[in-house]
Amino acid sequence: MGKNTLEKIAALYTSNVRVSGLNPKSVGWNTPESQQLRFEKLTSVIIDRSKPVSINDFGCGYGAHLQYLVDICSIEVEEYNGYDLSSEMLSIAHSNLSEYSTTVNLFEVSRLSTVADYSFVSGTFNVRFKESDEVWKSYIHECLDNINQHSQKGFSFNLLSTYVDWKKPDLFYGDPMYWFDHCKQRYSSSISLLHDYPLYEWTIIVKKVD
Repeated sequence: MGKNTLEKIAALYTSNVRVSGLNPKSVGWNTPESQQLRFEKLTSVIIDRSKPVSINDFGCGYGAHLQYLVDICSIEVEEYNGYDLSSEMLSIAHSNLSEYSTTVNLFEVSRLSTVADYSFVSGTFNVRFKESDEVWKSYIHECLDNINQHSQKGFSFNLLSTYVDWKKPDLFYGDPMYWFDHCKQRYSSSISLLHDYPLYEWTIIVKKVD
């Protein structure tokens, strides 16, 4: 996959945040309610919420998932590692999260380098511009391998579903059965596929088994 595609994605979200600011539309979501529903599904990977956790957020935007974990779920996040391609988005995340007691580390790179208890990916793989399905699928494979290696207790991610009435050519739609099988065979025996909520997407939960 060409570096140019990732640069275009960074430019897209930089433009979005300049226009919309601290708003779910900046990161591709229509409403706060739909964003929170996605966070709810992704966060279900955390079973024991009584203990402090460390988090990797791959495609963190302005850090809304940390806010959800702390403010809505009352989860103690001792360390939050946010990754994004847009330097401007990360700058806003830094300001947005400055009042939290959590140790916040932000990285402008396309791979995880920090090991955490859990890793989240929300919408990060949706925009592929002109990349083919096979090229983008290969890119997701590489990213998930990297995420798995840097997640001690589990990770979760979502993709737009192939079970839709129409598709936009610049977006990637993932076959939920393919990705369930891929994760089941490669990452863990404890895999959940969530495709029962009112959005045109699905979420996979990967729990590490001792």
